[in-house]
Amino acid sequence: MTSTLDDILESFDFLDDWEDRYKYLIDLGKELPALPDDEKTEANKVRGCVSQVWLVTELTKNTDGQTIITYRGDSDALIVQGLVAITLALFSGKTATDILDIDVDGVFAKLGLQEHLTPQRSNGLRSMVGRIRSDAEAASAAV
Repeated sequence: MTSTLDDILESFDFLDDWEDRYKYLIDLGKELPALPDDEKTEANKVRGCVSQVWLVTELTKNTDGQTIITYRGDSDALIVQGLVAITLALFSGKTATDILDIDVDGVFAKLGLQEHLTPQRSNGLRSMVGRIRSDAEAASAAV
């Protein structure tokens, strides 16, 4: 994915109209490489999403021995795919500690997501964040 969280925040700030923001969300989702079918498994599926969402978690160590958590994701719905892209920009490639320290609600408030997503999409977004935070907690406990 080429868009960073700063790029996304800047673009959302620039786009005044939510119709344009939804189009941008769809474009963000289209930037994500599709997951191969063999990774669209029950183990990778995010529970609590109306649309199908898969997150693949990869753990590596940095030079300091800290666990870095990287994610790849996919969805069968265009706008949700964009939400996956935002979630990956926010969390992927960070240490477990950094993930747990992120002010998710603050970032989502800057984007205005709470006010402009359907309850089902908001629940799905919370489920993705919950899954990622759970991964980070497990990685922290394993140290």
